[in-house]
Amino acid sequence: MTTSTKKIISVSLKAAVLIMAAWYIYHQFYKKNTDLKQFEALTSQINSTQVIITMGIVVALMVVNWVLEAFKWRYLTKTLVNITLWESIEAVFCGLTWAISTPNRVGEYGGRVMFLPNRKRIHGVFAMAVGAFGQIIMTNLLGLIAIIWFIYYFIPMNAWLFCGVILLSALTLAVLLIFFFHIKWIVNLLDRIGFLKKYHKFFEIMGRYKTNELLTILGFSMARYITFTIQYCIVFHMLIPQFAYFPMVMMLFVYFFITSAVPSLDLLDVGVRSFTASHLFAYVTDQKIAIIAGVSSIWLINLIIPAILGSLFVFKLKFFDRTA
Repeated sequence: MTTSTKKIISVSLKAAVLIMAAWYIYHQFYKKNTDLKQFEALTSQINSTQVIITMGIVVALMVVNWVLEAFKWRYLTKTLVNITLWESIEAVFCGLTWAISTPNRVGEYGGRVMFLPNRKRIHGVFAMAVGAFGQIIMTNLLGLIAIIWFIYYFIPMNAWLFCGVILLSALTLAVLLIFFFHIKWIVNLLDRIGFLKKYHKFFEIMGRYKTNELLTILGFSMARYITFTIQYCIVFHMLIPQFAYFPMVMMLFVYFFITSAVPSLDLLDVGVRSFTASHLFAYVTDQKIAIIAGVSSIWLINLIIPAILGSLFVFKLKFFDRTA
């Protein structure tokens, strides 16, 4: 492939990503978005200083959330290549720009690993998978605990069946934790599949992480989980001051668990999240509009703003010439 052809392909791919991102933003902001209008109507009845401070904190926590992810990404890739924290931040935000138009945000993998050298990009996908696995552990750990609480208080169930739910939850968590701390087993399993064995050099990176490193990855995942939980809590408290914190947090854990398990496209994600939240939180509050408005505002801050920022880094992508 000639240099000029590579340049044409590179420019075309960057343009495609930016066009998709721009179309997505247009779709969300220049067409009617009832949920965000509801949020504006609700906050108009609250002291403006309180709204500004609250949303300022939420935006600051958004930055904290993604910087934590950048630290985690840098940590995950240290066995492949040394990257600076700023390079990691660029990769994370660019990945979010790629993610918005792909199912379950799989484009995030492509956007992020493009900041790695050519020969390390496929390895980077598997390194990122380890980080995603750590986030899944945290979501399932707290989510299943909250689901048990939810069933106990709101879903009439036979005592034996309830015990079965507890046992199934415990087994699920045990299996996830065992496989997470023994990822080499997954590598060995992939090696047993004939046509995959020849790709061992790519996925064997998953088996390089030691127990203390995996614990660090879980630590980053927990820190992110706490960060976006706080975001939701302070927005809900602003919109529904009488909402007790314990049921709020427990329902959030259930909500995170469900939304993480439902296949989605970020283009439609706000609708899926609003629908899920409105039905779940109906068990603990009758403020349906406030819940939907709160979820929508946080979705806007946590995904759309970073995706816009990430579009600035798309220009720095080098599809062919990172050879280190």
